[in-house]
Amino acid sequence: MNNYLVLLPVLLPLALGYASLHIKFENDEKRTKYSIICTAINSVIVFAMLFAMRGASVNVFDFTDVLGIKFKIDGLGCVFAAMVSFLWPLATVYASEYMHHEGKMQKFFAFYLMTFGVTVGLAFSANMLTMYLCYEALTFITLPLVTHSMDKRAEYAGKKYLIYSVGGASLSFVGMMLMMYFNGSIEFSYGGIVTVNEPVLLVAYLFMFIGFGVKAAVFPLHGWLPAASVAPTTVTALLHAVAVVKAGVFAIMRTTFYFFGADFLRGTWVQNVVMTMAIITVCFGSWSAVRSRHLKRRLAYSTVSQLAYIVFGITLMTADSFKGSMSHMLFHGIVKIVLFYTAGAILYTNHKEFVDDIEGFAYKMPKTFALFTISSVSLIGIPPLAGFLSKFTLATAAVKEMSAGNILPFLGVCALMFSAFMTAIYLLEIITKAYFPSKDFEMESLDHVKEAPVRLWGPMAVITAVMVSVTFWATPLFNFLETVAKGVF
Repeated sequence: MNNYLVLLPVLLPLALGYASLHIKFENDEKRTKYSIICTAINSVIVFAMLFAMRGASVNVFDFTDVLGIKFKIDGLGCVFAAMVSFLWPLATVYASEYMHHEGKMQKFFAFYLMTFGVTVGLAFSANMLTMYLCYEALTFITLPLVTHSMDKRAEYAGKKYLIYSVGGASLSFVGMMLMMYFNGSIEFSYGGIVTVNEPVLLVAYLFMFIGFGVKAAVFPLHGWLPAASVAPTTVTALLHAVAVVKAGVFAIMRTTFYFFGADFLRGTWVQNVVMTMAIITVCFGSWSAVRSRHLKRRLAYSTVSQLAYIVFGITLMTADSFKGSMSHMLFHGIVKIVLFYTAGAILYTNHKEFVDDIEGFAYKMPKTFALFTISSVSLIGIPPLAGFLSKFTLATAAVKEMSAGNILPFLGVCALMFSAFMTAIYLLEIITKAYFPSKDFEMESLDHVKEAPVRLWGPMAVITAVMVSVTFWATPLFNFLETVAKGVF
C-alpha cells in the first residue's frame, strides 16, 4: 500500500529551498533563520518517520514493469537518514555565521536546503533506478555549492567534480542495465536479487563499484575530493562528512548487500579486486594526509583514507563487516564534520589555512581546539571513544576472514594499523603545534587571534557531546546495526 508521507522529507526541502530563491528577505539574518527552521522541521519529520513508519513505501511512477521510481524506509536507509538529519540542522547553524565570510547567501542556503531533500531521497530509495536518479541529482544540486566563489580555482574544482561524478554514475548505469537484462529486476532486497549465475554480472558489479566509488573517493578516483576543498568550509564539511562521500559508500553498501548479494560475490575475483582497491586507498589517503601542509587538504586526504575503512568492511562481505562499515560511516561523519568545522573556524576568525600557521592557537581558541582534540582522539581510534569501537569492529570482522586462506583480509588489518599510526601523526601534529609552541615562539604574536563565535563552536560542541555520549551508550546502537546487517530490518 502506498504511503505518500514517505515523500514528505524528500519534497519539502526541495520546495522550501527553491522558494527561498524567490523570497525577498529583509536581511541575511532572517534568511538564515528561515533555513535553520526549515532544516530543523525536516529533521524532526525524518526522525518521526524512522520511529513510526519503518517499512512504509510508496510507488511514485512506473516507466515499465521493471523500471519505476519507488521509495521505502528500511534499516539501511534509517541509518543513513538518521545521520544526515542529525547533522544537517547543526551544519546550517554553523553556516548561518560562516557564510557571512563568503557572501552569496541566498544561493548558498537555497541549494544547501535542497541538497537535504535529495540526500533523504537517496536514503529512502527502494530500487536501483531511484537511487541512481537521486545520486545524479546530488551531483548537480551540490555543484553550485562547490563552485560558490566562482573564481578560477572553484571553477576548476567544479569541472573536476562534475566530470568524475557524472563519469562514475554513467559506469554505474551500465552495470544497472546489465543487471536488469540478465536478471530482470532492479529492486533492492537484502541478500541480493541475482537468480542467474552469469559471469558478466561480476563485471557489472565492478562497473557499479567503480562508478559509485568515485563519490566514495576510492583510489585512483579520489582526485576531485582534495580539489573541492577550495569550496567554503560549510560545503567541504558537507562533501567530506555528511552527504556526498557518504552517498558513495551508501550506494556501494546497497549494491553489494541489497542488489547483487554477498553470497553471489564472496570468493570471486571481483571481491579480490575491490578489496585490493580499498586497502590501497586506506594507505594512500593516510600517507597523503601526512604530507599535506594545508589544513583542509590534510583533512580531505584523511577522508579518503577513512572512507576506505568503510569500503574495506563492505568488500569483506560478511554481516560483521557490514555492521562495522555502518558504524564507521556514522562515527566518521560525526567526527570529521567537527574537524572540518575547526578548520573553518580558524579561517573565519583568523584567516589561517596551513598547519604551520596555528602554533599556539589553542591558548586563544580553547573551546575550538578542545573540541578538535576530542574528535581527533576518536578518529585516531583511541579507546573508549566512538572511532575505536567502529575500527575494532572492522578489524575483528577482518580477522575472522583471515582463516579462509585469503591473504587480503590480513593485508587489510595491516593497512588499518598503518593508517591508525599515520592518523595519529597528522592529527597529533596539529594538536601539538596548537598547545605546545616552540621555545622561541613569541606569544605576543597571538594578540590578534580570537575564539570563534558561538554559532561556530556551538554546533561543534553539540556534535562532540553526542559522539562522547554514544561511546558510553553504544550497545543499543550496535544491536540495531546488527539487525540491519543480518537483514532482520
